[in-house]
Amino acid sequence: MSGPLWQPTASAAESTNLAHFSAAAAKACAQPLTSYEALHAFSTDDLGAFWHLIWAYCGVKGDPGAEPYLVDRDRMPGAKFFPNGQLNFAENQLAGRGAVAGSDDALVFRGEDKVRRRVSWDELRHQTAQLQTLLRRAGVTSGDRVAAMLPNVPEGVIGMLATSSLGAVWSSCSPDFGVQGVLDRFGQIEPKVLIVCDGYWYAGKQNDVSAKVASLAQQLPTVERIIVTSYLGTADTLVTSLNASLSGGRRADTWDDAVAGTTPEPMTFERFPFDHPLYILFSSGTTGVPKCIVHSAGGTLLKHLSEHQMHADVRPGDRVMYFTTLGWMMWNWLVSGLANGATLLLYDGSPFHPSWSVLWDYADDERCTHFGTSAKYIDALKKADAHPMQTHKLAATRVLLSTGSVLVPESYDYVYQSIKKDIHLASISGGTDICGCFVLGVPTLPVWRGEIQGAGLGMAVAVVDELGGILPRGKGELVCIAPFPSMPVGFWNDPDGRKYRAAYFDRFPGLWHHGDFAEWTEHGGMIIHGRSDATLNPGGVRIGTAEIYRQVEQLSEIKEAIVIGQDWDNDVRVVLFVITQDGITLDKDLQDKIKRQIRVGASPRHVPARIVQVADIPRTKSGKITELAVREIVHGRDVKNKEALANPEALDLYRGLGELAE
Repeated sequence: MSGPLWQPTASAAESTNLAHFSAAAAKACAQPLTSYEALHAFSTDDLGAFWHLIWAYCGVKGDPGAEPYLVDRDRMPGAKFFPNGQLNFAENQLAGRGAVAGSDDALVFRGEDKVRRRVSWDELRHQTAQLQTLLRRAGVTSGDRVAAMLPNVPEGVIGMLATSSLGAVWSSCSPDFGVQGVLDRFGQIEPKVLIVCDGYWYAGKQNDVSAKVASLAQQLPTVERIIVTSYLGTADTLVTSLNASLSGGRRADTWDDAVAGTTPEPMTFERFPFDHPLYILFSSGTTGVPKCIVHSAGGTLLKHLSEHQMHADVRPGDRVMYFTTLGWMMWNWLVSGLANGATLLLYDGSPFHPSWSVLWDYADDERCTHFGTSAKYIDALKKADAHPMQTHKLAATRVLLSTGSVLVPESYDYVYQSIKKDIHLASISGGTDICGCFVLGVPTLPVWRGEIQGAGLGMAVAVVDELGGILPRGKGELVCIAPFPSMPVGFWNDPDGRKYRAAYFDRFPGLWHHGDFAEWTEHGGMIIHGRSDATLNPGGVRIGTAEIYRQVEQLSEIKEAIVIGQDWDNDVRVVLFVITQDGITLDKDLQDKIKRQIRVGASPRHVPARIVQVADIPRTKSGKITELAVREIVHGRDVKNKEALANPEALDLYRGLGELAE
């Protein structure tokens, strides 16, 4: 194997937060921690001591309480971190250093429609105080829910901060969700306040959501107050219409009238127990009503501080962008950047409108230090023959983060050949379930082609076989064998914890089973081969879907693909669906080329038995393709919750296909 694609210089590695923290940890535990492997071993051997050290090193505002910092370590679920600790999430986010590195920006927003805004640290604190005052007067108290359906605008960040400052629980989704999709989520958690927009832009098109908001107002009876932000300029009209239909003391106001018009009372930050609920996030819901996953303030804060500072090397004054919506956990991950004294670069709209360069223009203009995106976006850039290295300076950009799906080895090549040679490419993998990562970047280690660099600090990640036996090598199930702070508090409306245990612990009692098919590499990194429940099993041999996608994505004729296993003749056969580039038809020659690529690049066992051309591929609201939904349709079964999909009509393309009947 050739050498690494990137590695930090000795001086660069020594200057990282991780190196400084490692020195502090070595002093604290009185043992040499001269490698990342040694530091990681310390972090998982004494979990209480490690997470207390993160608390102290990162300057968490609050009281960790007396020892022990972890009780019932051997119970999973059931372990508790900082059982005597107290903190306030918003207090920690708003403790930013103000003007750093020549900029007083806390938030910068750029919308596809050319809307541009800046919010200083003082303005962020002032507007959060205004909304905190309004929410308190509206009767919002600890444990109440505030829900938002918003684009990725500053009001979303302000809403979250004001909500969490009161100990209330924040939940959000993006405005492209259908009415039923929103109700499937917010209807379960019964919010008291709903923050919405009047519309949004995507690919140059205005999308008015007034009818959707009106329907939600009628079908969410617990909502007493609706606040409408103006993005399309129609908020006043929408509020007037809402108030004409609301009754029983319920009312709607524009953000400008309700928040900007409020004289704030002094900001207060009551401190709550470490595991006090902060967020409710939702599973994709493609196989039923979404699970309502409750995350704690303390667990989320500590996990994000460790990931931002130690793994992404976020420093005060950095300018962090992640292309995301409020319906994806990467938004929750992004906004925690405030606690590091970083500026958040928010973007809303299509990443390819009016051209592929829009996000890179933004990165250059705003001196972005951390550019976060999805693996699919990187592949789409490659297919568009985009070369930011030739058109943009990217002088400040030192970290490129990628998640959402597997980043294939060829995309690693593309990043270093066409985006930037000297950049830390950090592929990260975790999920909504933990609001964080299991494996991710390590800024002091080299980047190897196709590999995630290592397990996160404090995360006892392992790969196990079908019986739960640990595999030092080979493919198996990704698990965590010890507790970690960002494990969910539980599921909403699951009083006995039965659904929670079934989701993560029933298959391997005592271990967190995440549902990824993975393997360790010789460098101590990890390769994710796809979701376990989407894993193919022809002839009884498990094959990760990512292994096939990697080969297909190299073909210029193919725009996108999705692969499933079809039950056939008492076995499973591999079926590949492809979207071809414009003007290209899937003829026999192209089918043979695809099969040859897969046979040579992967193995004969990976070669699909059927290849079918389709016009669209169903995906979730966060952009992930949905192999399970396609598999259900192919087998003649209904998909239980189509509202979870961004394009549910695409499922009809897979129903009753003649090519799959023989």
